[in-house]
Amino acid sequence: MARVETTKARRLAVITGASSGIGYELARQFAQHDFDLLVVAEDAGIVQAAERLEALGVRVESMQVDLAEFEGVEKLYERIQYAGRPVDAIAINAGVGVGGDFARETDLKAELNLISLNITSSVHLAKRVIKDMVARGEGRVLFTSSIAAAMPGPFEAVYSASKAFLLSFSESIRNELKDTGVTVTALMPGPTETNFFHRAGMDDTRVGQQEKDSPELVAKQGFEALMAGADKVVAGSLKNKAFVAAASVLPLTTTAELHRALSEPGSGRH
Repeated sequence: MARVETTKARRLAVITGASSGIGYELARQFAQHDFDLLVVAEDAGIVQAAERLEALGVRVESMQVDLAEFEGVEKLYERIQYAGRPVDAIAINAGVGVGGDFARETDLKAELNLISLNITSSVHLAKRVIKDMVARGEGRVLFTSSIAAAMPGPFEAVYSASKAFLLSFSESIRNELKDTGVTVTALMPGPTETNFFHRAGMDDTRVGQQEKDSPELVAKQGFEALMAGADKVVAGSLKNKAFVAAASVLPLTTTAELHRALSEPGSGRH
């Protein structure tokens, strides 16, 4: 009986893309701050991730589901409703990248899948969960965007556009919700030490080979910004903040060239 009462007293956080990288570290932040967790990912690694998180002394449930599919998001929302507990915080973090020349190299299906996961599923899940938060008069929402949102992204054209969408979407609904008790925060990391660049086919790029921020640091800064109710946080190194500040004043043609120098295939070999 005591265990049930303790669990009920805890807040509940939902984290997508939580099997590794920033998502896993966000889940760890929530667990360390006494949230119970529902962690979600497409891959089977989410089960092992949940076991490691449970060792932190909170209740953890895991769900393996493809959020790039409409039914995947609906199944997740059904799971949330089945839990019978309000979602106090949600980190909409699941995403994927595709690197390469848009017209001559990249795969259309991969890019459409990117749009389905990074954009469509984020809107879909937010629509379901935020309505409930508004009805309750409280809740916290974190979208994982990127410093890539601040500029054009040659050789990551669809990915960068998806992150720009998430930043704009986050700021827009934050304004709509300003009197509801629900806060919305955008997390904007720079290059982070995860499997992202390998999965995106960007191992031979300059950005793929350069030193990167730790996902632990990025997640800690994201969690703190979320709990503070901030609109956004440029996470990681000071270099990321300088990059975003420069992007706000330089012409888009210039920032596109800056991004190209980092992301062009083969640039890491020079």
